[in-house]
Amino acid sequence: MKLFQKLLLTPAVLGFFAPIAASASEANLKDVSSYSQVDVEVTQDTFKPLSSKNPLLAGGEGLNQSQSNDFDGDTFSATTVADFSTNFYFGSLDKDGTASATNFVFDYGVVLTSNISENDSLAVELEAGNAAVLGDIDATSNSNVLEISGISYTKQFGDKLTFFVGHGGQAGSTLYNSACAYGGQTDVLDDCGIRVTNLDEGLGTAFGASLDLGSGFSATFGYEGQNSKGIATKESTDAFGGQLAYAGDNFGIALGVSSIENHNDSNTIDADRGVTTSSSVSAFYQPDLERFPSISVGMESTHDDSAAASEDETTNYFVGIQFDGIGQGSLGAAFGSKAPEPENGDAEKMYEVFYAYNYADGITITPLMYVKENAAANVNDETGIYLKTSFNF
Repeated sequence: MKLFQKLLLTPAVLGFFAPIAASASEANLKDVSSYSQVDVEVTQDTFKPLSSKNPLLAGGEGLNQSQSNDFDGDTFSATTVADFSTNFYFGSLDKDGTASATNFVFDYGVVLTSNISENDSLAVELEAGNAAVLGDIDATSNSNVLEISGISYTKQFGDKLTFFVGHGGQAGSTLYNSACAYGGQTDVLDDCGIRVTNLDEGLGTAFGASLDLGSGFSATFGYEGQNSKGIATKESTDAFGGQLAYAGDNFGIALGVSSIENHNDSNTIDADRGVTTSSSVSAFYQPDLERFPSISVGMESTHDDSAAASEDETTNYFVGIQFDGIGQGSLGAAFGSKAPEPENGDAEKMYEVFYAYNYADGITITPLMYVKENAAANVNDETGIYLKTSFNF
């Protein structure tokens, strides 16, 4: 193009770009500059209007997907609920006449529950904590490693039958009725005296079923097995149990039985293949009277067919009372067997008392104390004093 022609076109080109330049000068350059981030992925959906739906409820797995989805499929499902909790423990333990240093420890837990349908639910429990120095306090101690402590799937068939299957420490008694109104704070007394029959051996695999018999009655079956050597095989450790329970408006009772193959701490079956059978009864009464406590009791007897004749029978008992609505909290006290008592052995008891104060929504402060008797000569009783603060969110 000749130089003269180029000079003639210049005013026309400048006139074409002038409106664009004027519009750009009115832009908020601060807003525009925010898009200059590194590694920002731009797709065809980048500039779509945001949905008015809560993104945490946008997954909808298992639901009708005909509606428009503005969020990725890996967001929370509308049917999934997460419950978080953590406990702080501050206190000390006096054991064998030697007081331990004052300790401050914690545990932490997460329960994820997905209601896949009206009759299905999947529950995953995770926990971590460093509470090994606490003695008999019911707390997690696994070196602060967040790990799965139980996973289970529950299915309801009609209005009467419920079935579950689980792993990772899930108890075979998951569907059992505790028949207890006492909120225990220690490992010894929080099971209301039913230690063996309640099938919580941690063998690995667990499943069970519960049948609603009507009029408040229910029948439940539970199983735990050592998964590594095959379920219900001769080489594996197995535990079976059953319960018949009644639940009324303000009282309840449960009768249980179990048969558990003897095993060591690693869940390996004993060489002599002995079996411990047990039977139990637990009950509670919660009168509808102001400032009157609920009363919970439990008793259990066991028979170990591989033990010596003088030690093959043991008993375990528990009594607990709890006053709800005392100030802004609950006052509880209980006593029972420190350990299953041999037929001809010394009876050693355990006591605890606590007050759970509702400090605020989701925060409970609980001072507690427990004493464990020691019948052996020259061995002092064990005493623990703690302040527990629980957060639920």
